[in-house]
Amino acid sequence: MATTVDLEDMKLDEQNMPTTITSHQNGEMADTENQLKREFKPRQVFMFSIACAIGTGLVIGSGTGLSRGGPGSLLISYIMVGVAVFFVMTSLGEMAAFVPMNKGFAGYASRMVDPAFGFATGWNYFFKYMIAAPANLTAAGLVIQYWRPDLNVAIWVAVFGVAIITINVLHVSMIGETEFWLGATKILVLIILIISCLVVALGGGPNHVRTGFHYWSDPGAFKEYLAVGSLGRFLGFWACVCQACFAYVGTEVVGMTFGETPNPRKNIPRAVKQTFWRIAVFYILAVVVLGMAVPSDNELLIGATKKSTSADASPFVVAVRLAGIAVLPDFVNASLLVFTLSAACTDIYCASRSLYGLARDKQAPAIFGKTLKNGNPIWATAVSSCSVALGFLNASKSSGTVFQYLVSLVTIFSVLNWFAILVSFLFFRRALKAQRITPSMLPYSSIGQPWGACYALFISCSVIMFSGYDAFMGHFQVDVFVLKYLGVALFMLNTVGWKVWKKTRMVKPDQTDLITGRREFQETEFPNEQQWNEGFWRKLLRKGRIGS
Repeated sequence: MATTVDLEDMKLDEQNMPTTITSHQNGEMADTENQLKREFKPRQVFMFSIACAIGTGLVIGSGTGLSRGGPGSLLISYIMVGVAVFFVMTSLGEMAAFVPMNKGFAGYASRMVDPAFGFATGWNYFFKYMIAAPANLTAAGLVIQYWRPDLNVAIWVAVFGVAIITINVLHVSMIGETEFWLGATKILVLIILIISCLVVALGGGPNHVRTGFHYWSDPGAFKEYLAVGSLGRFLGFWACVCQACFAYVGTEVVGMTFGETPNPRKNIPRAVKQTFWRIAVFYILAVVVLGMAVPSDNELLIGATKKSTSADASPFVVAVRLAGIAVLPDFVNASLLVFTLSAACTDIYCASRSLYGLARDKQAPAIFGKTLKNGNPIWATAVSSCSVALGFLNASKSSGTVFQYLVSLVTIFSVLNWFAILVSFLFFRRALKAQRITPSMLPYSSIGQPWGACYALFISCSVIMFSGYDAFMGHFQVDVFVLKYLGVALFMLNTVGWKVWKKTRMVKPDQTDLITGRREFQETEFPNEQQWNEGFWRKLLRKGRIGS
């Protein structure tokens, strides 16, 4: 089975002892000792799950969607994809509550579908984060160009790349603490951005221009892209759908915490509710106020012009600039560095743990399964850090162009992850039916399933199949075609290659293992798990009472 992001770091082990994990690998049982440190604190895991998915796709990439499709297309696409992502999370939540696994959704792909499918899913997850890191570093460079457009983005890729690599080499507790405060800052900044755009749209800026929904009629809610008429407006809408997928990139990481929480019957529904509100507030509300504050034909938006650099990396910066606010754009742009650097740091972390897990399951060279005394998988981290080098493409090409290249790759790898989760869930439901287990017998049964998963699978497959539509517009663009379908080719190659080499077979529904790791309804909470069920502020108050 393939292992994705290592959530064993995320659950505190008070004794800090290595754990023996029994994994099923092609019919053989193998005991492997987990050498990673479990020193993420509950508050760090909570912030990781809440803030890790909020990154450049929303605060920077949303400008591309707005400029290509208009505010109407952008809003509809964010709602459509947001609903699909919600069902991806509930699908994973059902499986995690019934059969908890520390191998994430690649493990479910192996267990429910086919070991070859799980192998491809694990490597796809690794590839996704290898591409996401330079994408976020490029975005950080674009932010810096707001002040220094004369300096190449590659300079900042080098500077910030060294910083995030250093953090990832340190003890895991340092990574957790860094991400906690960066994540808290991201949440605060995004709230400020949403409120600022709303105030600007209602005429609260220095120019006192009340735009409201004026930009929905002029220049219009639905823009033409690559063609004229109805076809152009549809292509503009589809461009927004593809961009929305990039904005939701990383949301599936939240689901990775499901299998590691005590009392999943209680905590998984809570996590799903958090996912719903995060989508509704931090994504959908954000694009609503953005469409109110920024006209879609503004040439400062990324992708709206063919300039080699952009004065404003984020449409939120454009919003406050158009309102005539002199100081706030600098503050907002500086705050956006937190988004990009936090995301880049998390990308290397997730990539290294994914490669470590693959090595421990003998699906990658064994050297990547070795760790330092502090529990850091140093060789896996070193290889993952090499992804920073892709950011140096900015030295020879337009930074905006490179950013769009990387966005295309990351989007497809992420949607393939959603595809793997949804297929695994549908096979899981099929196995439940074959073994006469009804949804009412599950510790957690989500609303709208399995039809919600079918809808999400339809959206995912549509994006995978038609994301490269722009390669065929006008003359055939080879580079665009390769970027849009490279991830699909790798996924298929890994699946077929592993299946042929290991001679794996698709799992039959009546033979699916629904027993190993299964938790019953009534679950005893151990004393060292109490902190995972107690809120951060409640714990703080309790300590205060003890101290007094």
